[in-house]
Amino acid sequence: METRKLGSLDVSVVGLGCNNFGMKIDAEATAKVVDAAIDAGINFFDTADIYGGTKSEEYLGKALGKRRDQVLIATKFGMKVDEQRKGARPEYIRRAVEDSLRRLGTDRIDLYQLHTPDESVPIEDTLGALDELVKAGKVREIGCSNFSAEQLHAAEAASKKAGGARFVSLQNEYSLLHRDPEHNGVLDACKQLHLAFLPYFPLASGLLTGKYRKGHPVPEGSRLGSSDYFKKLLSDENLDRVEALVLFVALHNHSLLDLAFSWLLTRPKVASVIAGATSPEQVKANVAAASWKLTEAQLAEVDIRVP
Repeated sequence: METRKLGSLDVSVVGLGCNNFGMKIDAEATAKVVDAAIDAGINFFDTADIYGGTKSEEYLGKALGKRRDQVLIATKFGMKVDEQRKGARPEYIRRAVEDSLRRLGTDRIDLYQLHTPDESVPIEDTLGALDELVKAGKVREIGCSNFSAEQLHAAEAASKKAGGARFVSLQNEYSLLHRDPEHNGVLDACKQLHLAFLPYFPLASGLLTGKYRKGHPVPEGSRLGSSDYFKKLLSDENLDRVEALVLFVALHNHSLLDLAFSWLLTRPKVASVIAGATSPEQVKANVAAASWKLTEAQLAEVDIRVP
């Protein structure tokens, strides 16, 4: 498995998103997925305190067990766990990290990420608390998620002024069907500030798996079929784009999944493509998908089919 730099960390180009742990699968199934990921060469596991109602961190920690030192754990804080546990106030950050360390069964977090901006707290206060954690050895690197280009520049300016820890990564939505980071200045900011980019929803919430096709019924129990929030993705425009990509991958004897992973890995600053899995088979498919080395001509053809 190839690795890329994320701050001081060397992360596998395919990571494992742990949002299904405690939500879609139990502790036993989680252990099987984690085993498959390690066997396949994945060393980067991304979770959050809110995933699975806090169960994701717990299940991941138990599944790793004595193999903790073989992997890199990324987790997040800041989104609402309950009325008391949310936000980016320094006093809450100190509590949140201790809670995550306990659930994960570890003494340090490799990448600790602010899950969403908190406009009620000055970014320098948040960074100051995170710097304390780095200096204490509880956190190795810090990152952020769902930040705009302006917020990234503000955070960089604050960290330079204080001379403390700085964000080394950004985790925002990015996929072949959601290319906002290319147009809203976020990818440009990552280049300027030397931030690694971690795309979430790399499969466009399932649209790039091949399960959703124009003129076909939506699979029962699927994310796009069961959630009003995600149903809006099943627009005629998106399904037309999927059909265009289906024709493209067929010409090259690949799958939509192959294209989704491999295309993202050609993007500047992308360090790891993190996708969830509910079975060992899905893990293996995700890892295999990243092996397609797209040529410049193929990339240009993709842009024509899905501008």
